[in-house]
This record gives sequence, C-alpha cells and structure tokens, in this order.
Amino acid sequence: MLKKTLAALAIGSALLSANVMAADYTVDKEGQHAFVDFKISHLGYSFITGTFKDIDGKFSFDAAKPEDSKIEFNVNTSSVFTNNAERDKHIASADFLNASKFAKATFVSTAVKSTGKNAAGKDTADVTGDLTIAGVTKPVVVKATFLGEGKDPWGGYRAGFEGTTNLKRSDFGKQKDLGPSSDAVELYISFEGVKAK
Repeated sequence: MLKKTLAALAIGSALLSANVMAADYTVDKEGQHAFVDFKISHLGYSFITGTFKDIDGKFSFDAAKPEDSKIEFNVNTSSVFTNNAERDKHIASADFLNASKFAKATFVSTAVKSTGKNAAGKDTADVTGDLTIAGVTKPVVVKATFLGEGKDPWGGYRAGFEGTTNLKRSDFGKQKDLGPSSDAVELYISFEGVKAK
C-alpha cells in the first residue's frame, strides 16, 4: 500500500513539474515583432500582398513538450494595409472583412503535432486551430516553425515562431466574387513572444 501511495505521489509530482515547465508568453505587439501577411491573386494576372498592422496574442510553450503548446491570436481587421488606401477601405468593407461589424479575426489552437525538423534544423509542427473571419469559424492547419528562444537585451526572455497556411475566401461567408483565381489566400505569420515574469 505504501509503495502504491509513493508511486502515485511520484507520478503526480512529475506531472505537476511537467506542467510548470510550460511558460506563458505575450506576443510583442508594442515592439512590432509580429506580422500577419497575406498574398492573393489579382484577376490571375499578378498578386496583391498586404499585412495587418494591429495584432496581439498570447501563447503557452515548452520546447521539450511542444504538443502541449496553446496559442490565441487576434487581428484587428480594420488595420489591413496594402499600400493603397482605397483598396484597404474596400477590403475592410462588407464586401470582404466587414470590419465595422467584425472588428477581430481570431485564431485559437486546438492541437499541436510535431513534424520533425526542416532543412535548417529548426523544429516544425502542424498547429491545428479554429480561425474566425467575419463571424465564420473554420478549422485550419498552420505549418509552423520554432525559430528559437533566449534572453533579450532588456532583461526579458523571448520565443519566436513563423508559420504558413492557405485558405479560401469563400469558406468564410459570402464575399465579393473576384473570380476563381482570387479565392485562394496564402497567409504568413511571424511573431515573438515575451515570457511572463
């Protein structure tokens, strides 16, 4: 009986230690070390690229147990920037993002699966989550890469990631039809998080 009790305590202690290892981070919005960029075909003749200038988020991460990671990301939809004010206004309108009604686009992870290392030796993972745009939520998979972690010059501790995913505008409600070639959108995400003290 005593052995079973001690074994249970040891297992419980190990589980608690494992949970303590995961650290909480806040995406570095203030330092502008976070980006959500997009690329979409323009009529099949060229591409439009853009970014969102106002994003925030938080995540929990332990390099030794990446499968336990969690992330929440928020994008201010009215902060879209494509270097053309009229186009930005149109993208934010009810034809597309409907930013006046849906001020935020969000991503909340539901699972993380390690996928090995890339050619540069960086750890990679498939991050599955719920993406909500204009009030419509769909599951997506982000191909993520852990870029590194360590102390920064200001006394903090950081961890950085990048990822890509592809989606269809038509999956997120009725949006203005720009032709078949303009339905697919490529997303690139890159961010640093500052560890909570």
